[in-house]
Amino acid sequence: MGTRDEYWRERIAAQERSGLSVQQFCKEQGLNNPSFYYWRKRLRQQTPVRFALIETGVAPQPPSCSEHCLELVLPAGERLRIGAGVNAAVLRTVLEALRK
Repeated sequence: MGTRDEYWRERIAAQERSGLSVQQFCKEQGLNNPSFYYWRKRLRQQTPVRFALIETGVAPQPPSCSEHCLELVLPAGERLRIGAGVNAAVLRTVLEALRK
């Protein structure tokens, strides 16, 4: 990865944190909209999905996904099953990690 990749990763992260639309952010930063979209797409395709196992004491039995279960199928074929009783904050953290 070169410095261009790093530059655009920083710009994309700054836009996401700003809460501004891409158009507004690019205008304020003096960036070209098509370049921003190109780099965002390119970098998302390059970034592998990473997971971390976090243990918080005794783990309960995984929920049965026969009812009220969400299953995400990732581009490489991995499956992430989310039970109905999942903590909303934990789910947000996982989804944010998947976006990076």
